[in-house]
Amino acid sequence: MAKSKYYVVWQGRICGVFDNWENCKVNVEGFESAKYKSFDTKAEAEKAFMEGYNNYYKNNSNNKFTALFDSTSPPILNSLSVDAACNMVTGQMEYRGVHTGTKELWFKQGPFPKASNNIGEFLALVHGLALLKQRNSHIPVYSDSITAIAWVRQKKHKSIVLPTEENEVIFDLLIRAECWLQNNCFKNPIIKWNTKKWGEIPADFGRK
Repeated sequence: MAKSKYYVVWQGRICGVFDNWENCKVNVEGFESAKYKSFDTKAEAEKAFMEGYNNYYKNNSNNKFTALFDSTSPPILNSLSVDAACNMVTGQMEYRGVHTGTKELWFKQGPFPKASNNIGEFLALVHGLALLKQRNSHIPVYSDSITAIAWVRQKKHKSIVLPTEENEVIFDLLIRAECWLQNNCFKNPIIKWNTKKWGEIPADFGRK
């Protein structure tokens, strides 16, 4: 009896861990710049997927939560894009998530007082991950914020905004977001949106 294999698809039509070649094949065959690999055990495959393609091959143990794909390829349309907007004068912040391909609004929160754009980007990313986990969806999530991606990796925000009575709701959301990250795992690749090559992220509020 042939030994079973597990297959990781870091970049393909659908990303994730598959327990047979046929399910892997349909997601990578004919897909430009597909990134995938076979493993002998499910544990090895899941670990490699969570590390992400770049980090797996660089053996970088500091980033095991996501796959930052090579953004020279076109964006994956079946994905979630998140973004935030903040008025630098008033501190009013809001964030949202849309389907990358159709731009259908999947969620929107705010405006919230006395916040920051980084806080909004972080909350949007965690909100998106939690929503996709609830839907049992492993599609990628795009963010144009390196800061938010780093905070998710560290499972903790590092905002310099101070808590006040006015922004109490924001800090409640931040605590809940950190708690979710500390108590949940996810298989959704988080991909840095290439604004220079692709233009503004689809979730952009268009207020620049």
